[in-house]
Amino acid sequence: MADPRGFLKARQRETQPRRPVPVRIMDWKEVYEAQEKGVLKRQAGRCMDCGIPFCHQGCPLGNLIPEWNDLTWRGKPQEAIERLHATNNFPEFTGRLCPAPCEASCVLGINQPAVTIKQIEVSVIDEAFENGWVAPHAPERLTGQTIAVVGSGPAGLAAAQQLTRAGHTVAVYERDDKVGGLLRYGIPDFKMEKDHLERRLEQMRAEGTRFRTGIEVGKDVSWDQLRRRYDAVIIATGATVPRDLPIPGRELQGVHFAMEYLVQANRVVAGESVPEQIDARGKHVVILGGGDTGADCIGTAHRQQAASVTTLAIGKQPPAERTANQPWPTFPHLFEVASAHEEGGERTYLASTVEYIGENGVLKALKVAETEYVDGKRLPKAGTEWEIPADLVLLSLGFTGPEPAGIAEQVTAEFDARGNVARDGSYMTNTEGIFVAGDAGRGQSLIVWAIAEGRACAAAVDEWLTGSTRLPAPVAPTDRPISVLPQ
Repeated sequence: MADPRGFLKARQRETQPRRPVPVRIMDWKEVYEAQEKGVLKRQAGRCMDCGIPFCHQGCPLGNLIPEWNDLTWRGKPQEAIERLHATNNFPEFTGRLCPAPCEASCVLGINQPAVTIKQIEVSVIDEAFENGWVAPHAPERLTGQTIAVVGSGPAGLAAAQQLTRAGHTVAVYERDDKVGGLLRYGIPDFKMEKDHLERRLEQMRAEGTRFRTGIEVGKDVSWDQLRRRYDAVIIATGATVPRDLPIPGRELQGVHFAMEYLVQANRVVAGESVPEQIDARGKHVVILGGGDTGADCIGTAHRQQAASVTTLAIGKQPPAERTANQPWPTFPHLFEVASAHEEGGERTYLASTVEYIGENGVLKALKVAETEYVDGKRLPKAGTEWEIPADLVLLSLGFTGPEPAGIAEQVTAEFDARGNVARDGSYMTNTEGIFVAGDAGRGQSLIVWAIAEGRACAAAVDEWLTGSTRLPAPVAPTDRPISVLPQ
């Protein structure tokens, strides 16, 4: 364990410093700065000898958090990264993008601010990369088995890396021009600069994983062709179908899905030219939806120098502290002030959008009403309407599931009632040899769940191909809410 009295001596939670708002909104560099070594050691020392580390339960990957906290406190960074990599293929991604359910279940969090697990994690992996401690782990021998992974987001990459290291020949198919899925196109650079992705992909290529970009499975090559060409196929396409709000005026110019907007911004930051880019410069921007994607839109709009940014959420403002129905160690739904919220803009709750208002086919305003709850439903309250100036509306209302893309027709894989690809307790669809992992099978979720499912699916595929597996499966079938094949 770390310092036995650390949580008593350092009761204050010290998080990573953020660059000043006036400075950071002028560029696309990451918001957070590196933590000072002394502060990092002090924070790692707060990890206590709690007997049962509930952070293990809070983390879908089962990260060995107390162990690498202890090694960080003792000044053993190389050993710390070994323990971190034992359960997590990509701590540089989760350390920046995960909402840290581990911290919500930290035992210290019962009566003190939780240990800064996420910041210690990202500091460990960043130091490892800087010092050249992250090396390729090529397999000692090849099995002769071939696997296609469709989708190069966190689930697909995790499955591919695990199966490559097990000795299988793995090809990752990606319809975009570059590898990474939402890590590349969707996550703003101010949350994660893309060099973190590139150096991990360099490791994977050195290990033997092959990448096929610009190929849309189901269109450029059929799922049936893929199944006949490879010994196993993993569907890891994510849940990319956005939820729409088809109210009057939806056809107006200026109403867009959030992901369309964010992807274009990624491409421009990468130096690409995007014709007719959705740009917030000088516009009144309204974001519908108060989640992480909405916050990404806020930060992007500020960096594009929007005239104003307003976020509308249909529900109630979450509480600032845990309520009785969200006890420790559950992951609570709390009011969050993300880095993007610090940068400006208004946040309005209990606001139901009634109509998009425009002139000559161009969006000019939104008609909004107060939300009232009727028989458990959220409805606009009559007589409370008002208008908000809006030149650009971004729909950040979540996702409804994966794109079918020929899955049902070409390989007869079925979809469940929630629109996800149905699977059994071993991640296999009703078509033998075709598996599904990540958001495509479980619905929209967290990056840490995607990596955990990618690792567990890889173990299931390895066992199906060879009869046994030595790959760890962090998520047992009984531990995860999965879509079940229809009976």
